[in-house]
Amino acid sequence: MSDLVLVSVTGRDKPGVTHALTRVLAGTNVVILDIGQSVIHQNLNLGMLFDLSACTDSSKVMLDLLYKAHELELDLKFNPVTHEEYSQWANEKGKDRQIITLLARRVTSEHLSMVSQILTSQGLNISEIVRLSGRLALEERDQDEGKSCVQLTVRGTAKDADAMRAAFMSAATDMNVDIAWQKDDLYRRNRRLVVFDMDSTLIEAEVIDELAKEAGVGDQVAEITELAMQGKLDFQQSFRQRMALLKGLDESVLEKIAARLPITEGADHLIRNLKLMGYKTAILSGGFNYFGRHLQKRFGVDYLYANELEIVDGKVTGNVMGTIVDGNRKAELLKEIADCEGIRLEQTIAVGDGANDLPMLNVAGLGIAFRAKPMVRENAGQSISTLGLDGILYLLGFRDQDFQG
Repeated sequence: MSDLVLVSVTGRDKPGVTHALTRVLAGTNVVILDIGQSVIHQNLNLGMLFDLSACTDSSKVMLDLLYKAHELELDLKFNPVTHEEYSQWANEKGKDRQIITLLARRVTSEHLSMVSQILTSQGLNISEIVRLSGRLALEERDQDEGKSCVQLTVRGTAKDADAMRAAFMSAATDMNVDIAWQKDDLYRRNRRLVVFDMDSTLIEAEVIDELAKEAGVGDQVAEITELAMQGKLDFQQSFRQRMALLKGLDESVLEKIAARLPITEGADHLIRNLKLMGYKTAILSGGFNYFGRHLQKRFGVDYLYANELEIVDGKVTGNVMGTIVDGNRKAELLKEIADCEGIRLEQTIAVGDGANDLPMLNVAGLGIAFRAKPMVRENAGQSISTLGLDGILYLLGFRDQDFQG
């Protein structure tokens, strides 16, 4: 029999199982080369790879393990491993490791089947699957609310990375699921700065459209806004056109609009926990400072850059003061803030929904198109459309149980 043995233990989980089994090995010179344990609905799956070459009586050790497992009402199996098989496994430690994250209101078997098929076609092997979202109550199963996330760790190099990304995007659209694909490296686990667009990202509104409604030019401004968000109009040009239509609006309207701004699902939960973990945060907006300051105070955001409305004698003039914060300016500001904080760009995250957010999404270590137009999703690194903003915590590898509230 091989001196390398894989021990598999299954059964109902209970406190002390791992201690009882490893206690049998104490003083036997058995070397544990690998170990892994998971519990699904109180059912234990424990695996240990042993090197018995230095053990003086390996038969007794295995017999003692069988007795102990029987005493604990567990099933235990031995599988010999050849040196060639072990060497092949050990040599895989240098392979690329990727993280695939599935996010949806409910992650289903169809989602997992589709993703695993794509991975298999690309020659990638799944080494670990974990659930990041909290346990689902039975009464919640049929609701459209809630959130679900499963994370897969895969090893290897994709045969065609572009084709795999395209397959993920197509499947995500067809099956109403978000699929994030990231390289598992040091930077993924060590992000330090998150910058947000404001309109249609932190808030579920375009402030300039709200101002336009109050000014009686809502349809005209909304049409220009939509073209700009789709990338069909230069942002600065469209911004000046919209601003000119606001001329004469009373300053008192701003406070009324600020008070009714709808906060995006998950924003409070996300930013509260980012701050608890020491992340720096920023709002980089093509909107207006007046409303940005309102959100900065609410969330405790560290940095705010937006456009300054010119107001004379209590009336909006239709002009903007200073440099317009467009897409390129957002990317520049991201770099400036990171440099000021001593943070590498690989450690930054940018979140936005419009075409003018693409420059900062592409500069950041992790760019996330949030509930964005198709063109933006296609050109950003990652996208979230099915969940709220706090779905970003899953992309960072956090579990629901890591946080309170």
